[in-house]
Amino acid sequence: MFGIVKTRLQQKHRTMSYPDGPPPELPPRFAGRPVVEAGRCANGCAYCVSACPTGAIAPASGSKSGPCIDTGLCLFCRACEESCPQKAIHFGREYRLAAARRDDLLVQAGSPDFAPARNDLASKLLKRSLKLRQVSAGGCNACEADSNVLGTLAWDMGRFGIQFVASPRHADGLLVTGPVTENMRLAVRKTYDAVPGPKIVIAVGACAISGGPYVGHAQQHNGAASVVPVDLFIPGCPPNPLTILDGLLRFLGRV
Repeated sequence: MFGIVKTRLQQKHRTMSYPDGPPPELPPRFAGRPVVEAGRCANGCAYCVSACPTGAIAPASGSKSGPCIDTGLCLFCRACEESCPQKAIHFGREYRLAAARRDDLLVQAGSPDFAPARNDLASKLLKRSLKLRQVSAGGCNACEADSNVLGTLAWDMGRFGIQFVASPRHADGLLVTGPVTENMRLAVRKTYDAVPGPKIVIAVGACAISGGPYVGHAQQHNGAASVVPVDLFIPGCPPNPLTILDGLLRFLGRV
């Protein structure tokens, strides 16, 4: 036993200080919130539109200057950035991608750095204790993995009172990943119905928000909102754990 205590003292404190301290360093390949520079989008070539694999980009039209990117459908693959000869689109380092409203996931020239995510009900009732039942509704397991990593020692979302629970009857809401396949549609609905009210739903990842790379396929339902009401949208394919944690904390009014 003394050996274990000695080892732990030598290892010291491993949980990151965020949000009281700076956020953890993101990898160089990280693609954050896209930035659209309308002044560079002058010829209306629409290369970015044709390059996008999910149709997440609407071209400039009328009074709208520059393309509009739906980050809820975006895979953050950088195909639009690479295809634009004018460099009118680039992906920054902004990790605060979550939004309480679906419309706030649309990014165009002049959009704010990040959208509001606070939920009045959650900040009032769930601020110090949020229990979530995670539902994998046909996902590839990437969003599930980046959600589950928040339970590790380095992230330790339990220090904020946020935990995953085994039963929806012990939960305050659902965290849904995946596009909601036809085989999971009823399961998502029944799980939601089993959560005692008042309850919340969080959609994590492009699939859960809009269908992601499977958008429009007949075997799935283009995300959680087609089955249950969604209170928080966290974009990404998959979202970085920092993006998920930030979304949860802003949702609860903790930051």
